[in-house]
Amino acid sequence: MQWLDGAVIAGERLPLLCFLCGFIVGFLLIRISVRLIRARVRWWPGNLRAGETHIHHMVFGVVLVLVSGIGMVSMVHTAGPVTAAVLAAAFGVGAALVLDEFALIFYLRDVYWEEQGRTSVDAVFVALAVTALLVLGFHPLWLLDINGFRDEPHTEVPFLVVGFAAVNLALASVVIAKGKIWTGLFGMFFLPLLVVGALRLSRPGAPWARWRYADRRRLMYRAVVRERRYRRPVIRAKIFIQDLVAGKPDVEHVRRAAEAELTRTVVPAPPAPHRQHWWTGHDTPSTSTPPSASSSSPTSDSPPGSGPSPAADSSSAVDPSPPAQDTVSGESSH
Repeated sequence: MQWLDGAVIAGERLPLLCFLCGFIVGFLLIRISVRLIRARVRWWPGNLRAGETHIHHMVFGVVLVLVSGIGMVSMVHTAGPVTAAVLAAAFGVGAALVLDEFALIFYLRDVYWEEQGRTSVDAVFVALAVTALLVLGFHPLWLLDINGFRDEPHTEVPFLVVGFAAVNLALASVVIAKGKIWTGLFGMFFLPLLVVGALRLSRPGAPWARWRYADRRRLMYRAVVRERRYRRPVIRAKIFIQDLVAGKPDVEHVRRAAEAELTRTVVPAPPAPHRQHWWTGHDTPSTSTPPSASSSSPTSDSPPGSGPSPAADSSSAVDPSPPAQDTVSGESSH
């Protein structure tokens, strides 16, 4: 209670906390609802339809976001603490309903129970992480609040603040271009993390690798090997959590799905169609082809130009077929 009174309420972050609580409650309730619908529980109302049309719950989320958002904007100077908290909580519930079907918006088709539907869970986790950091008092410029630096009356302070924000944004752009979304998001709240992410190798399928590694075979090879080695436990943990939220978790399925995702996603980015040399001004096609993911073992130490040994092939072969147990459902609605 002391933290709530001293940090959240005194720091005018109570609406943000109510938004976070509404978001979590809305996400949990809608996930319970769709699980009960999928299990065909008799006493649960089931899907809502208008004739033959299934009404997705993101429709209610959009309406709730619009109504609560308009209410917050129209009463920004007149709303009391209770009104602001209620509107923020309603906005959080609506945002949860929308992001829970983010994959449907992204792919423009019903993929809720398919592999692509995990994108919705990723979007929800990103929203939760960023909102939690904001509730705790972190923001991209919080390092400048140490010792009240931003409140100093010196004329150069605003320029330093703008420069810090510009560097922060530039580094975040580089890190995200290297395919490190989470590092980029969290790094905006902690600058040293952005510096480390910007100096490290790019993920092999990211735009940065496409632009910078197409003619540098050794860098591309290192990026592929490193990605497979360090991403495997991360992908397994992510799939397990997603299965825990979206369906029944299964350890064997997690292993197979992780290997299938590594085979599908950890591949060298295709070279840019045209590369322009700054000293000539002419567009020339790329003359080298990065090594394919299938030609290099995740644990092989052979040079980029040589093929993998048979032993490495037999020990690191990945079955590209989809896992036998998946969250795909024959139902087109939920």
